[in-house]
Amino acid sequence: MTPRSGSIPIIGKSLVAGETVATRKPRALANGDVVMPFAPASPAEPSRIAAGAAELVRLGFRVAERSLFENDGYFAGLVGHRRDDFQAALERHDISALAGTRGGYGSNYLLDELEIAAPENPKIILGFSDLTSLQIYLWQRFRWITFYGPMLAAGLDAGPDAPKGYDEKSLLAALQKSDGGWQIGLQAESLYPGEAQGHLLGGCLTLVETAIGTPWELNTENAILVLEDRGMKPWQVDRALMHLKQAGKFRNVRGILLGDFPECESPVPGSPTVRDVCQRILAPLGVPLIFGAPVGHTMRPMLTLPLGVVARLSSNREGLLEILEPAVAA
Repeated sequence: MTPRSGSIPIIGKSLVAGETVATRKPRALANGDVVMPFAPASPAEPSRIAAGAAELVRLGFRVAERSLFENDGYFAGLVGHRRDDFQAALERHDISALAGTRGGYGSNYLLDELEIAAPENPKIILGFSDLTSLQIYLWQRFRWITFYGPMLAAGLDAGPDAPKGYDEKSLLAALQKSDGGWQIGLQAESLYPGEAQGHLLGGCLTLVETAIGTPWELNTENAILVLEDRGMKPWQVDRALMHLKQAGKFRNVRGILLGDFPECESPVPGSPTVRDVCQRILAPLGVPLIFGAPVGHTMRPMLTLPLGVVARLSSNREGLLEILEPAVAA
């Protein structure tokens, strides 16, 4: 693809029957475009950030010099610095995309006083894990399409198609394909068969849950809901799913796509696994249900999912996700 100029065609109507939701799509990322690393949550190892930046360069992009702040405990800087850095990057005309350095914790601190000067002009926001808080906010407030995928020190640093790395094909399709949809094989397991269409939404289970009760609580109606996490005991996943159920977040969902939940083994041999918990709580919903896709926290090459687009989930065999519209504008 080649660099481009001009106004941004950002509004697209929903493809879900009966909905009139307008979405705002960022420009497609072209070769030579500039990606700005940003750290809304916890700090990352500089060597891993450098490795991730080198991978973006290998893919044909330029990487802007990132802002450096002194760590504030388990945060990558004071909240004001992190918020101002994010807002400033959104306003820079030479920046086409923002890629998180890592997750951890702290993106939620940015949201209370976050001011988006030009919500009609979205940029690509790439990341996963703790960035779910920011991605939910941008969807609920401004209908921005964002990208649930690798970060500099969490996926990009390990390289393409490598363990703990990222899936290059789905990343480039999400960030660059402006002329139609594409398909993503989910390499997973069907827990309830079927096919459904809806807005692809969600992210890290813990952050979807903790958005409940906030002004930007995620509306999951008519969604293909993505839920994934790591390092939780099966009973903790059980508790989180029951909270979502009792809060009405599974009411009228079209389908559910689950990650492979690494480091979530049962503490007692023979006790229920995360898979068992998900099947018991979610299969009775009677919607297409996939378990074990390499999204977000995974030991496999991480898929990139464009959040907010309309997609079709087929939960037969290993699962197929069809992205039915471009996630970016030409």
